[in-house]
Amino acid sequence: MGQTVRFGQAILCLAVSFNLHANQQPIPENLHQDPAWLTLGHYHTDTFGDGYTSQADDPAFFLSENGKHSPRAELEATLAGIQEPGGGNDHARCRFPARDAWLRDRLDLPDSEVSCPEYQDWKDTLNTETVTLVFAASYLNSPSSMFGHTFLRLDPPQEDEETNLLLANTISYAADAAAHDSEILFAYKGIFGGYPGITTVQPYYEKIRLYSDIEHRDLWEYTLNLDQSEVDLLLAHAWEIQDKNFDYYFFDENCAYRLLALIDVARPGTDLLGEVSTHAIPSDTVRWVVDKNLVEEVYYRPSAATSVAYQISELPDEHQTLSAAIANGYVETDAPEVQQLSDRERARVLDATYDYVRYQSEAEGWPREHAAPLSHELLVSRSRIDGVEASSRPPEPDVRDDQGHDTFRVSLGAGQLAHREFTQLTFRPAYHDVLDPPAGYRPGAQLQFLRLDARYYTDNDELQVEQLVGVEIRSLSPRDQFFSPLSWQVGFGGRRTDTGGDRVLAPYFEGGAGGSWALGDSTQAFAIATADLEIDDDLRRGYDAAPGADLGVLHQNNRFSLMAGARTKAWIVSSQHRQDQAYIKGNWHLGREFSLFAEFTREDHYDRYQSTWHAGLHAYF
Repeated sequence: MGQTVRFGQAILCLAVSFNLHANQQPIPENLHQDPAWLTLGHYHTDTFGDGYTSQADDPAFFLSENGKHSPRAELEATLAGIQEPGGGNDHARCRFPARDAWLRDRLDLPDSEVSCPEYQDWKDTLNTETVTLVFAASYLNSPSSMFGHTFLRLDPPQEDEETNLLLANTISYAADAAAHDSEILFAYKGIFGGYPGITTVQPYYEKIRLYSDIEHRDLWEYTLNLDQSEVDLLLAHAWEIQDKNFDYYFFDENCAYRLLALIDVARPGTDLLGEVSTHAIPSDTVRWVVDKNLVEEVYYRPSAATSVAYQISELPDEHQTLSAAIANGYVETDAPEVQQLSDRERARVLDATYDYVRYQSEAEGWPREHAAPLSHELLVSRSRIDGVEASSRPPEPDVRDDQGHDTFRVSLGAGQLAHREFTQLTFRPAYHDVLDPPAGYRPGAQLQFLRLDARYYTDNDELQVEQLVGVEIRSLSPRDQFFSPLSWQVGFGGRRTDTGGDRVLAPYFEGGAGGSWALGDSTQAFAIATADLEIDDDLRRGYDAAPGADLGVLHQNNRFSLMAGARTKAWIVSSQHRQDQAYIKGNWHLGREFSLFAEFTREDHYDRYQSTWHAGLHAYF
């Protein structure tokens, strides 16, 4: 039996060899190291040694037993498989159409007919003429969406643009998380690779409903300038990886990373994956796609929340109050104060109120017995007004998300702590704080990961870690008569804390919640109730906890950002005492690459006052 198998393998090898010689195209010695082949197999060089490892973790992705670690073995197995006679859904040409197309073009192999009914039906259903990269803006209330999210839309021929695009399909890559996993568990597993990542195809209208209508996230659509052959190659590789497991990592091998690989396959030599170093933030990856001249057109699709907020903002203050009263049932739609308005004013109020009620019933779960009859009354009243056009859509922001500052930041500064002079170097891999240039980011939003502050004190030549931030999130969202979002913050890491006689590096966890109120277009005041926990052997009981408050004002514009306020904490476990602090911080923005920063704090702690000032330069990469 073994001799028969070996004889059959020898015949197959001879057949392959004969076919190649007949076409006068021998296999190049290093074909398995061709960047295009490595991209098709998702191979990356090993950190140690000169070998390769594929990021694919599904055995069904390989034709060779050694395929995960040997691009040569996988190439040889694929070449043998695609030249086997026959067809059907399990044939190598049907399972790996992108590999097949690349090898036949590279080796000038004859392109004989083969029947692949499942792949052909899938491709015909998608009916793709162009591909659009879609970026859903960041959403701090979900760990999986804090940095934003990207996916590809597969656009059919443009006969009826709006209808066709809504019915188009999408390709996305995401963690295959269990439905019952909490947000904290999702964040932990996402960071450390506890989930498999799956590439899926879904209708575009489902994405719009999820991101735009429910999660209140604006969408940016970047039409790629791929020609039809490149589109077909992208689809062929999407078929190869669809439903195949890849390890998912929140920072690098995430939704955006896998899409870069698809574009690299479609247009060899683009090397978008070469831009990835320590992390692949979705907004950064969109920036790389734009910088590689892959984008033909950009379209802005505002979320339902953005559209409603814009319509309300266009009303005078007294009409906003009237709209809120109608929406909450205090004023009837045909009340005298409504009827006395001009036709145009009444139409604007009714339009804004109707969209607001519909939004609240969809996103916030307003009771149907209130929302449904009110919506009907609003529509009836609006239908009686002729000659007034519907409200316009929100204008496109001046700066897109991909045009904001780069997310990696290095800072160098000098300062003084209680008459001790220091120099401080800070590394922050991601992403944004409220004093960074705000263009392209959510106002009042802060999200920082793995920030390291290292200080060198000149008086005793001492180098210290001042702070190591694991995660730091802050969301300051102004409240008004229409929307009442919660402002909140959370963070953990290690920081220098004063024990009364020394400053020690202690692990900490902090959080808080409260409200924020607009004081103008670019300024808001906030009040946050806080809670801190520190753990260290140098503390009397090994840990300490403190309730407190943070009151302040934040101003953000494209020239400078400024925050000032006061914090107070009451440590109640190890040593009962208060810690009060007044602070002011500012950044002067020099384009999107640099900012000058300065900060000053005055603190009363352990019945002694001390001041800290710190100034320097932020550079964004």
